[in-house]
Amino acid sequence: MNEPQNLASTKKTNQVHRQASKQINFRVSEPDYLKLARSAQTLNLSVPAFVKKKAQGARLVAPKIAAQDAQNITHQLAKISGNLNQLAHHANQGGQIDPQALKDLQNEVQRVWQQLT
Repeated sequence: MNEPQNLASTKKTNQVHRQASKQINFRVSEPDYLKLARSAQTLNLSVPAFVKKKAQGARLVAPKIAAQDAQNITHQLAKISGNLNQLAHHANQGGQIDPQALKDLQNEVQRVWQQLT
């Protein structure tokens, strides 16, 4: 007769190899946690990552641009670079570039620059 296969003996054990092998747990009050959470959110970090960096003595500087604004600017820059690539490809194929297209692209770059300053 066939013996049922022992699945436990055929499983491989997956060991996690981490650089940081020690874990530290501690409790904070609700107001302290909220303060940590606000600071972490300002820096676009999780609370544990924020606390770890602070414990390591990192000098954390708040970003000058909010996360949503940074996403919008990134999207605008992606569109600009796509348009610039199309114009460059057209020019490299021997085509004529419309001066108005270059002016429009320059205006877009100027608008993004104004958002950054």
